[in-house]
Amino acid sequence: MKINKITVLREGVNSTFQDLGRGNLYHIGLPFSGAMDKRNYLIANKLVGNKHNEAVIEFAYQGPLIKIEDGNINFAISGDVKFNLKKNGKLITGDCYKNYNLSKNDEIDIISTNNSVYGYFAVSGGFELKKNFGSFSTHVRSNVGANDGHKISKNENFFIKDFENKNINKNLKYTNSKIEYIRILKGTNFDFFLEKSIKELTSKEFLVSKLSDRMGMRLQGPKIKNLKETNIRSEGIIKGVIQVPADGNPIIMLSDHGTIGGYPKIAVVISADYDRLIQIPSGKKIKFKLIELKEAEKLYKLYQMETENLLNQI
Repeated sequence: MKINKITVLREGVNSTFQDLGRGNLYHIGLPFSGAMDKRNYLIANKLVGNKHNEAVIEFAYQGPLIKIEDGNINFAISGDVKFNLKKNGKLITGDCYKNYNLSKNDEIDIISTNNSVYGYFAVSGGFELKKNFGSFSTHVRSNVGANDGHKISKNENFFIKDFENKNINKNLKYTNSKIEYIRILKGTNFDFFLEKSIKELTSKEFLVSKLSDRMGMRLQGPKIKNLKETNIRSEGIIKGVIQVPADGNPIIMLSDHGTIGGYPKIAVVISADYDRLIQIPSGKKIKFKLIELKEAEKLYKLYQMETENLLNQI
């Protein structure tokens, strides 16, 4: 069997292995984790002919520089990403949502995301990795997941499973959706907050702070004032919930969030808008729109249908 081996020459920013996440392990303090942008994750795997839950490399802002040491690979990159290939000594500008075949000594340089945060690098056959708690998803804070729960680092080597059809040639015409506003539902502590603050949450803009990562997105803007308690007894929290600490600056819990929290929860981002939310880079602004549960359910069904239609086009 031919060995397909790659070397990481530059690790990039927050590069980790991810899949669709773990099963429910909240009772031992582990979140689901998984790919931040589920749609782009699924598209990347479909483009290279993988099963929907195969591990990919997720990166933020800048991806890794990768060299093919042995064998050959078929890969695709999804997201709004700028990258170059060095193939047979020639420099080629890469296109997202398209397959490429590379051989020994070729390189992939994932330069940056464009006005977004996350991108995905998938290879045909998938990476040779061990699952942890039934998943490849990496949770760095607890060192759980593939690669011993660590980020991908410089000079690491990874092997790629052999795959019969190395000449897959697929592509997808897809543009990542523009952000107008992020839709939210009332949180369990919605009534803790001043009516003025609720109006400001749903009418004013909030800046995404640089202090944002896979665990949470910190916002700056109008101070959200609490009528009752700025701290509550710690209780379970979910992905997308918006907590408000004593300083009045909201924090949106993301895929690697803690499983309990003691800040009041004013709202929660609807599931259909989560992919769009996490692609808003630091320094950009967010506007929220409060909707009802029935509308959120309809929007999620629409999101699922749109995703399925995209995958069927590949």
